[in-house]
Amino acid sequence: MPDLFTWEFAADPYPAYAWLREHAPVYRAELPSGVSAWLVTRYDDARQALADTRLSKNPSAHSERAHGKGKVGIPGERGANLMTHLLSIDPPDHTRLRRLVARAFTPRRVAAFAPRVQELTDDLIDGFAARGSADLIHEFAFPLPIYAICDLLGVPAEDQDDFRDWAGMMLRHGGGPRGGVGRAVKKMRGYLADLIHRKRDDLGDDLISGLIRASDHGEHLTENEAAAMAFILLFAGFETTVNLIGNGTYTLLRRPEERHRLQAALAAGDTALLETGVEELLRYDGPVELATWRFATEPLTLGGQRVAAGDPVLVVLAAADRDPAKFDRPDVLDLSRSDNNHLGYGHGIHYCLGAPLARLEGRTALATLLRRLPDLRLDADPAELRWRGGLIMRGLRTLPVAFTPEAASESEPP
Repeated sequence: MPDLFTWEFAADPYPAYAWLREHAPVYRAELPSGVSAWLVTRYDDARQALADTRLSKNPSAHSERAHGKGKVGIPGERGANLMTHLLSIDPPDHTRLRRLVARAFTPRRVAAFAPRVQELTDDLIDGFAARGSADLIHEFAFPLPIYAICDLLGVPAEDQDDFRDWAGMMLRHGGGPRGGVGRAVKKMRGYLADLIHRKRDDLGDDLISGLIRASDHGEHLTENEAAAMAFILLFAGFETTVNLIGNGTYTLLRRPEERHRLQAALAAGDTALLETGVEELLRYDGPVELATWRFATEPLTLGGQRVAAGDPVLVVLAAADRDPAKFDRPDVLDLSRSDNNHLGYGHGIHYCLGAPLARLEGRTALATLLRRLPDLRLDADPAELRWRGGLIMRGLRTLPVAFTPEAASESEPP
């Protein structure tokens, strides 16, 4: 049995997941928090679990007495009264709230946001293009989705750097009584409550204004629900995209043949490989390692294992998306892979609502980097890079890169 949740595991969890898929596909593990949970690693079992209505998203279904006293969910959200959001509720409340927020992520609205994403992308690259080196996590992959989701929510430009600071605290630190996550969540909660009050007198075409209008027109959206929805869209919307851009760029730098193939296609004006390539990067080393918490509301059987009522269940997306029973040569990166029904953004009623926006940001970021910095290269020993410790997300702490400054400064504007 391989060791789980060590620093070595964080750097490359895929061999351990391969062992689990073969020998213990639904495995009861004790997590670093002290909670005991079932890890689901095979694709078919994972897909079943993600859509199983007997697995609740509501943490109140968790039996702490039998399965550990560690906390579940996002650190700080309970204390900040932010539990009523899409990742912690079930139908019918989930259906009602998702319907309200889905209006912000229609294909038409996401497409209309594309020029702004391109503008943000180029502005960030402008900040380091002449230097010849950068940390792509902190200078690019991290701020891009923060500013994008702030624009979408309707956070005024003068306040967006505060959100960047709070999000940075959540990215750098763990939970606990002195943890940066809990403090950042409370700061966000206070700010969002104040912003909702201010926007009532000055509604715009942003998501928070839309939530206020829905509440005022009989949708019964409470202030706590509105603040929680805004919070989870920020929390879930930025870190997944940070890791998509960071992991994706790192993978391309480690696979030069595929990277050069993508650069050649983009230079020829062919974006088809970019479309399939982003999906392959999501499958190969996606931003979400484990789907968020689920809890059995009644006894059930999953992958041949009996799961008791109250048991936490964690679907390991990273393991399912490398299952050889589903994917041909799953450990090989193939940007043109067409049969690619991966689970990177989940499945079922909790499928990631912001996936279209994340894909847009990922495609824009990767294509612009490869165009403007054509000789982009890793500027560190891969063995020295560190991955953030955590249970749900998988991403690098830093991504040092180097490139020829002139290649950036001489590029034509988009």
